[in-house]
Amino acid sequence: MAQKPLRLLACGDVEGKFDVLFNRVRAIQKKSGNFDLLLCVGNFFGSTPDAEWEEYKTGIKKAPIQTCVLGANNQETVKYFQDADGCELAENITYLGRKGVFTGTSGLQIVYLSGTESLNEPVPGYSFSPKDVSSLRTMLCSTPQFKGVDILLTSPWPKYVGNFGNSSGEVDTKKCGSALVSSLATGLKPRYHFAALEKTYYERLPYRNHIVLQENAQHATRFIALANVGNPEKKKYLYAFSIVPMKLMDAAELVKQPPDVTENPYRKCGKEASIGKQVPAPEEESACQFFFDLNERQGRKRTSTGRDSKSPHPKQPRKPPQPLGPCWFCLASPEVEKHLVVNIGTHCYLALAKGGLSDDHVLILPIGHYQSVVELSAEVVEEVEKYKATLRKFFKSRGKRCILFERNYKSHHLQLQVIPVPLSRCATDDIKDAFITQAQEQQIELLEIPEHSDIKQIAQPGAAYFYVELDTGEKLFHRIKKSFPLQFGREVLASEAILNIPDKSDWRQCQISKEEEETLARRFRKDFEPFDFTLDD
Repeated sequence: MAQKPLRLLACGDVEGKFDVLFNRVRAIQKKSGNFDLLLCVGNFFGSTPDAEWEEYKTGIKKAPIQTCVLGANNQETVKYFQDADGCELAENITYLGRKGVFTGTSGLQIVYLSGTESLNEPVPGYSFSPKDVSSLRTMLCSTPQFKGVDILLTSPWPKYVGNFGNSSGEVDTKKCGSALVSSLATGLKPRYHFAALEKTYYERLPYRNHIVLQENAQHATRFIALANVGNPEKKKYLYAFSIVPMKLMDAAELVKQPPDVTENPYRKCGKEASIGKQVPAPEEESACQFFFDLNERQGRKRTSTGRDSKSPHPKQPRKPPQPLGPCWFCLASPEVEKHLVVNIGTHCYLALAKGGLSDDHVLILPIGHYQSVVELSAEVVEEVEKYKATLRKFFKSRGKRCILFERNYKSHHLQLQVIPVPLSRCATDDIKDAFITQAQEQQIELLEIPEHSDIKQIAQPGAAYFYVELDTGEKLFHRIKKSFPLQFGREVLASEAILNIPDKSDWRQCQISKEEEETLARRFRKDFEPFDFTLDD
């Protein structure tokens, strides 16, 4: 038999308006039936006279439902909470305590943290410290098979909760809220998280608690901020919901993802791990080579095989497939605009992008005909990685980070776009946020994948996809099923959040004369020369 769900109510700042709250609860219960519990976050007591509270404290009036409340958020109301470990304040009204876990007879697990954040010692009686948050996390997360908790109650909002989510209105979640609460929510993975204090209602889209394709699926979290009781704007201050305790749920049912689920707003992964470690470039192997007069390259020796003197008998690489018709990007093709070519390797070449987002927007392209990264042979992949590493060093020396993306959709030859972004413009996390946010706005599921993962493990040859690689090594991937906006990658990078050149989102609006293109190509070759790994010693 299926477990009967518990019916709960959550409430924002009561601020001493006990009659307004409990009369509303009575009306709801009369219409919809009885609820099991009322949970109050934010300021339970206010600056109003105590006469109304005295009626509840002395038993003249009674709360119509078992009510659990959090503690003080200011010095003025500390007097109402004499016992830090929690106590009964009045009949049916219980103060949970400064911090801890409340487990009901049904198995429902509620974690609570009273007060506001304080980084100072000693911590005021109406605040919590990093030690409080750490002890809660350690107490719960260190238990074997910990999956998360059912409900988290805090008064402050978690900082950054709006990242990747729907608008939080006038509340700026990058400035407002508590970073300690964000840390707690990250570790505890609550199914529901309630907060208040901002005098507004905000129900964030549910977010994931796992990294897609890297971790097993986990349940989603719903964050709900509630307004103050009886507010004149009639913003929502009571939230009704049903919940089956996590421990009683079927595992498959628990981890079902809502259709509108987003990325985790608090996760900033891969930032430290991916910096500074670059895999040494492998030795080049024999392959057919193409030569073009690049003007600046005269007098430099290059073998026709690209053979390394230490490898007298290299294996022969697999020949690339042949295009079915004219190709604008196969280097031997007469259709190639050769004045845009700025560097040629053994298996790949660099070319300035036609109608680029900037003067140094380049493409990494295979010399032979390959449609996507997924279809590249091993030796071509090796040189692609070598070009990536070299371009990162080149752009870093010029105060820029480079973002790479590939769109394997309505294209016939692999074009790995490399767009430099000045370090002064924005951080890598801002670029990542911009891609994920704009993807969500267009109903595009852009997933994080492990930074050292191989796209070939995720996409099969012939599959349509879009993928982004950030300068930290973090990657975002979308499997294209039906249609996809052709200019999506450019639109994100051209947006106000990154390069702030929205008029350049379409390459056709950025074309310049052949003479100007030749000038830019000559300049790039000269600047890139100290980093050119294709030259013999």
